[in-house]
This record gives sequence, structure tokens and C-alpha cells, in this order.
Amino acid sequence: MVVEERDSQAFSWKRALKVTSPVAMGYAPAGMAFGVLASVAGIPWWMSILISIVVFSGAAQYAAIPLISTGAGLLNMSANTLVINLRHVFYALPLVDILPKNPLKRAYCLFCLTDECFSVMTSLTKEEQRGLFPKISLLVDGYWVAATIVGIIAGEELAQWVPNLEFALPALFVILWFEQMRSKRIWWPSLIAVGLYLVMLVVAPKYVLILTLLFAVLFILLRAALQSKREAL
Repeated sequence: MVVEERDSQAFSWKRALKVTSPVAMGYAPAGMAFGVLASVAGIPWWMSILISIVVFSGAAQYAAIPLISTGAGLLNMSANTLVINLRHVFYALPLVDILPKNPLKRAYCLFCLTDECFSVMTSLTKEEQRGLFPKISLLVDGYWVAATIVGIIAGEELAQWVPNLEFALPALFVILWFEQMRSKRIWWPSLIAVGLYLVMLVVAPKYVLILTLLFAVLFILLRAALQSKREAL
């Protein structure tokens, strides 16, 4: 009975709220910033909310604001979103075995697997991952949409009170990176990323972020393949 009670507490909404609280604190200003910037750019309120529901990607949504406001084509915006969110494809690989069996829940969890959701999930045990994945997905999605709505309501006035709101998303990434490093204590991916960024900053400054991401992912995949081959021998 005691074990069952502990398991239910570990997989409860209270536990999901606790582990996602850093995401909520980061999404509040970041989502509000998107709502404010979209309002200032003249994007209709309903479209801003729809973008947060359908796209659910802070960086891609920020990048979409000038494209939408200038009337860019759907193909242009789709390509832009694909490039920015390409990294999300790799997030599902370490979590394949704990995805819900229900097709709808599985699809929704994959849709919500953003940087922040992935960071939270990988800090949990396998048992917690299985029990909390749908709850965590629903919560992080809800945080972002709710923050967007608040930003739309606040509009231009909030932008005047709190300048540089768009910096909230990079700040959230730094916080999540710090939490990951503190819990996992694995530094080599960060060192690779920093090294590649400095190289690409000199070689191709216009494409520094996407090239850094691309080569970092390729390096990590190559390392994983070599390690797997070594263990097989």
C-alpha cells in the first residue's frame, strides 16, 4: 500500500506541476513577449493564439512575426519553421520506449516535445517519464498558450513598461541548460556546442546557429554510433 501511494504521488498532477514550474516561469514572459510583439506588428489576436496552438515553438514564432506582418508566403514561413525546429526531430529518439501507447496521446506528446519539455523529461526517472509524459505535455502547452493570451491582452502597454521582452526565451534556455548540467554533470555536449559556435562564427557568421546545430547533432550521432559499435565488439 505504501509503495502504491508513493507511485501515485510520483505520477500525480502535483508532481507534474512541480517539475514543470521552471518552464512555467520561463514561458510566462516568453509567451507574453510573443503576444505583445504580435500585437504590435498588427497580427490579429485570433491568429496569434492559433499560431501558439498549432506551431508551439517560441523561436519559430518570434521569427514568423516579421514574415506574417510583411505578407510572406506560406512556403517561406514553412521552410523557416522547419529549419528552426529541425532539432526537435532528435528529441524523440531517447524517449521512444516511454511514449504512450494510445495513438492520440503519443502524437500529442511528440508535438509538445519542445526544448523545455525535453529538458524536464530527461531529468526524470524512466518510471516518472512513463507516468508523467502526457501531463507534462499538457501543462507546458497550456503555459505557452495562456501566456500568449495575456500578452495579447496587455498589448503595446506591456512592451513600453518592460522593454526587450524577447530576451525571455534565451534566458529560459540558459536556466534549463544550467539545471541539466547540475543534475546530469555531463559537460562534453556543451563544450562541443561552444567550440562549434566559435568556429562557425568565423567561417559562416550568417548561418552560425543552424550550422552549429547541424554539426553538433552529427557529431553526437557519430559518437553514439561508434560507442554502440565498440560495445557490440
